[in-house]
Amino acid sequence: MIPLLLFFLAASSGLPQKFAAIATQAQGRVGVSAMLIETGESLQFQGSDRYPMQSVYKFPIAMAVLRNVDRGLLRLDQEIPVAKSDLVPRALHSPIRDQHPDGASLTVRELLRFAVSESDGTASDVLLRLAGGGAKVTEYLRGLGIHGVIVETTEMEMSQGEMVQYRNWAQPVEMIVLLKALHEGKGLSASSRDLLLDFMIHGPTGAHRLKGLLPEGAVVAHKTGTSGTSNGLTRATNDVGIVTLPDGRHVAIAVFVSDSKASEAVREGVIAKVARAAWDYWAGK
Repeated sequence: MIPLLLFFLAASSGLPQKFAAIATQAQGRVGVSAMLIETGESLQFQGSDRYPMQSVYKFPIAMAVLRNVDRGLLRLDQEIPVAKSDLVPRALHSPIRDQHPDGASLTVRELLRFAVSESDGTASDVLLRLAGGGAKVTEYLRGLGIHGVIVETTEMEMSQGEMVQYRNWAQPVEMIVLLKALHEGKGLSASSRDLLLDFMIHGPTGAHRLKGLLPEGAVVAHKTGTSGTSNGLTRATNDVGIVTLPDGRHVAIAVFVSDSKASEAVREGVIAKVARAAWDYWAGK
């Protein structure tokens, strides 16, 4: 739970109003939640609403798989067969499919890197299977006290209709609690936490989102999520992560842009501006 006094202190800062003003540019629904992890001070804009996660959900899936590694049910160097039938359709992003059109055998570590750093749909579905399915991932999250992040469907299933993606949803206020749990090592060993954060820091995706307007060299451990665009409507443009401030403190931030009619540049710009506003607020305190 976010301390009520700290929430009101943050709300009185005017930062939620800045978020609201930035959000108007998206021509859609925008949800924001941010927290200074070290103090618990937090703020939000429409942060309790539900938003489709798209590939953001690969982050909690990876956490659940690493929990199985910690329990000895899997090994990072364990070879996992990826059958041709596991490869997601061409419409979805999958370097594994592109590199191994007939299937392959990859280690759990490699699958995690592909899913988190490369946002590979094939890797995500194989990992979800290793985790025991969406219900098991959601059960793991509930064990961490997270009730507003739901993992239900696979990438393969999402490819069958654009409305399916709404079954995997998150509330921004709950997503930052999950990010805080990751930062503090809850539900994972120190080695698993460090591995996942490393994958989240060094992935090539989302250069113009949370990181887009931050100072060069700012450390951002994050996971993006993006839907396709149909008839001028983009149902998901997201980025969630942990930003390290110059003094070593950390901001957990989740920005979801849903059902937007704006261009990609504008949608990503909304996320970047929100992140910069949070940076300026907390870096200056």
